[in-house]
Amino acid sequence: MQTWLTLEEFCRFSGKSKEEVIKACKEKELKCKKSEGVVFIEIESLANTVVPVEELKVIENNNDIAQRTIGMLLTLHEKVLMSKDETIEALKEENDFLKNSIYSIQEVYEDSQETIKRLQKQLEICQQELEFCRKKYKLMWGKVLKREEESEK
Repeated sequence: MQTWLTLEEFCRFSGKSKEEVIKACKEKELKCKKSEGVVFIEIESLANTVVPVEELKVIENNNDIAQRTIGMLLTLHEKVLMSKDETIEALKEENDFLKNSIYSIQEVYEDSQETIKRLQKQLEICQQELEFCRKKYKLMWGKVLKREEESEK
């Protein structure tokens, strides 16, 4: 399984400049490909850049250790990339959840505003009816009191 890094990622991990990496690609020292205008470099090339082939020949006796170290580095890098992707996905899901929550809260707020307006209108109508009943009551008792006063005279 081959893993590919963008030119910028490769430069960051290898500590090499873009010019050096592009030169190495042209000289076929690195496995490179271009897709949709983006240059990708095969991750095993990173191992060759970090530990050049000449230095590996010097430590051929310790070849097994070097291969395990490189394999471990590649595995760790793949895990970091997978973790990054998982984190990004989790953040996207959290953002969707928060966005949906905000929409729900907005709907509840709008419903509450409508309910408040409706209740205020009903309260106003009830207050008008109460005031009408008070006036009617005063008029009714006012007539009763006048009749009592007239009958007492």
